[in-house]
Amino acid sequence: MDRIASFKVNHLDLLPGLYVSRRDINNQCIITTFDMRITAPNREPVIDMPALHTIEHMGATYLRNSDRKDEIVYFGPMGCRTGCYIVIFGDLNSDGNFSEQNLSMAKYYIAKYRDSLIKERRFVYPE
Repeated sequence: MDRIASFKVNHLDLLPGLYVSRRDINNQCIITTFDMRITAPNREPVIDMPALHTIEHMGATYLRNSDRKDEIVYFGPMGCRTGCYIVIFGDLNSDGNFSEQNLSMAKYYIAKYRDSLIKERRFVYPE
């Protein structure tokens, strides 16, 4: 039995990052699987299930509403709970546009969102 390519990676050397895990081709359709590694395997604790579940929902919602929504095949957690897989139609690389980033404002918006959830507890769609 062949070893899966991503299982050949020495997980003791793997650090958080966005990696191309594999590319699959079927009838001229190329699908790229990204390894969105959030924690360092075997060195950091795994992501707790409630947090990973939230990341799954936020990631899937964002991707399925992005400019590339028609290219998104799947976004979901890894069984090892150290990250997520992103599966996208196309022959892609993990060297995307990182020039337009603002960590401070991203933290601000996420903290504001978190505080709103805690205070307002809006968990049901309005009628």
